[in-house]
Amino acid sequence: MTEKTLATMQKEVDAYISQFKEGYFSPLAMLARMSEEVGELAREVNHSYGEKPKKNDEADNSIELELGDILFITICFANSLGIDLTEAHNKVMHKFNTRDKDRWTRIEDGNTDESEQAGKGE
Repeated sequence: MTEKTLATMQKEVDAYISQFKEGYFSPLAMLARMSEEVGELAREVNHSYGEKPKKNDEADNSIELELGDILFITICFANSLGIDLTEAHNKVMHKFNTRDKDRWTRIEDGNTDESEQAGKGE
């Protein structure tokens, strides 16, 4: 499958939604839907990495599908408000690369904690 840009995904979702009379939901309805999807993702993560296994009769969803649902509703939300997600992403990355540039410990010269730990055992 070929890679898609955010702009392409926004157009694809808009073409899908535009075929229905109802169109996009209101911002509050989309926020509620997004909250539901995040809850479903949390449940899948908990089943995969937490202490709560799935019940035998529970549907076999996946983290990938739940992330896809969140991406879809995020694109719907942005489209309904006229937000260009590529531009939004660029602004967020600028913020992280300026405001938060010294917040975290950088990996330098290819050294990671694991490679440093490996060298201590020799």
